[in-house]
Amino acid sequence: MAAPTIDKFLREIARFMHEKNGTQILDYLHYEPPWPPLYSQMITELKQLYSKFQHESLAKKCSDILPTEEGGDGGGSYTSFIAFMLAYFAFIRDVDVSQLLETHDKLKALLGQASIALSASTGLIILPTVISLSRTLSRLAIGLDKRPDLVANLTSREATAGAEEAGERVTLAEGSANLIREAFKKCASERSGNVSGLDSNGRPEGRRIGIYLMANVCLKLFFHCRKLRSAEQIFALIYQQSPPLSLYPAAQRTTFLYYLGRYHFANNHFYRAQLALQAAYNQCHRLATKQCRLILIYLITSNMILGRFPTPHVYEKTAARRFRDKFTPICQAIAKGDIATFRALTDISSPSAAWFLHWRILLQITNRCEVLLWRSLARRTYLLSGNRGDAANKKAATLSMEDVLILATFLEKRALGIEIKEGNKNSTSQTSANGKQHANSIFIFSPPRNSEDEERYGYVDPDLIDMVDPPGPDLPTMETVESMMASLVDQDLLHGFISHGQKRFAIKGVKQSPPLQAGFPNAWATLSAKGSDEVPGWVREGQKRLGGTVMHLSNARPVGA
Repeated sequence: MAAPTIDKFLREIARFMHEKNGTQILDYLHYEPPWPPLYSQMITELKQLYSKFQHESLAKKCSDILPTEEGGDGGGSYTSFIAFMLAYFAFIRDVDVSQLLETHDKLKALLGQASIALSASTGLIILPTVISLSRTLSRLAIGLDKRPDLVANLTSREATAGAEEAGERVTLAEGSANLIREAFKKCASERSGNVSGLDSNGRPEGRRIGIYLMANVCLKLFFHCRKLRSAEQIFALIYQQSPPLSLYPAAQRTTFLYYLGRYHFANNHFYRAQLALQAAYNQCHRLATKQCRLILIYLITSNMILGRFPTPHVYEKTAARRFRDKFTPICQAIAKGDIATFRALTDISSPSAAWFLHWRILLQITNRCEVLLWRSLARRTYLLSGNRGDAANKKAATLSMEDVLILATFLEKRALGIEIKEGNKNSTSQTSANGKQHANSIFIFSPPRNSEDEERYGYVDPDLIDMVDPPGPDLPTMETVESMMASLVDQDLLHGFISHGQKRFAIKGVKQSPPLQAGFPNAWATLSAKGSDEVPGWVREGQKRLGGTVMHLSNARPVGA
């Protein structure tokens, strides 16, 4: 059967195969409309001469024109590549881009066939195509995931190969990521060539060229569907088998370090996160404002948690536009130990809460900055009422923890807007002037005393009939202050010891430096000194790696926690 356009197309592909020119093959494999005139003609020939029921005829034509083996002694087979070409012809013949779900499934099947071809010894020529298909599938999967109206009729998809637990539901985006991850593994597990994975010029060779390109596509999808455990597998495999990151282009380095930083940020390893994010920001092109902005959001937050606040120069950058209004008030509240203002700024109803929640940094700021908040409160209390001591007479500089309690209680009450009702001073319940109540207030009610109350409130176990209502908001106590001070001492954020009998904190080292400097060391210097410059997942030149081990990165102890 005469199919001149298909014959011409296959002869060109065969020429590129002989030349081992994967880039030209990608340029010829159009799979997204609008179709150029040549491809429209080819699609017409496919529909007329090679329908779904004439697969064998099309397979014979491909085998007749395309080489089946690589030239030279010991050349590899192109069988899997020919199978991919058949899948490509079927895709452009049958795809209807108006049906997005069907298009996604067909594109996924095409990528699966390309991934099989990639694993062959001749798979290098299809690597650019695999990368391109992966990017397209990623965009389509994320787009569909944002359109619940289009995926509402999808049935539950059970976990298959690559799922983490049997029976776990796999979303459309995660299923695509799992398929792309298989292609990534083929790049990372390349065994041909030099043991180091580098050619004579010191550059990555073979399928290793695509390690970070494929990893970045996978990570984009995994972060989109919030599957950090799957992302951990990517970082662990790279850490064991990849050439150094510095040998890859800047765009790949920046993207990978951004996701690595976000991964460590999500796992509360903030020092590791800031190292990766700082490197990503330093290598990001300054005209890539959107990318710089994304990096800065997590970099500023990581540094805040470690006690290093952004300078005015940071806010002047184009990528940091409007960051000043978000971060500066919180930094000022932390520096002053102003619990009330900090609680208001990090409250879910605050004006900036929606922005912080969108970027998934609100909980980290609320919880992890608490330690810095109490350090500043202790420092401010010492400035107001602390005993400066006398080094010459061996009298230690001390801080009354009762004073810390008074300030902390006052600020917590101001944060909650608490006021004691006159005429009911003996009551154990406290109300809030701004409407804030105990966290469990929706479950608090008087126990039922009769059948009518029981019908209203439901059954209450007899053992709980005499339970006393909670006394209201959880205000600081001396035990709270002592535990906070002990935690600060343990983390080296306070330098001294606690006298539990006298309820005082004594500062050590006043002979070498002033009490304020000796007792309250710089938070950033203290926490960063505890950290290591090694970031799991980041392969650097000359770095020793443990081969054959499984790393559980999420179980490591976070710095400063």
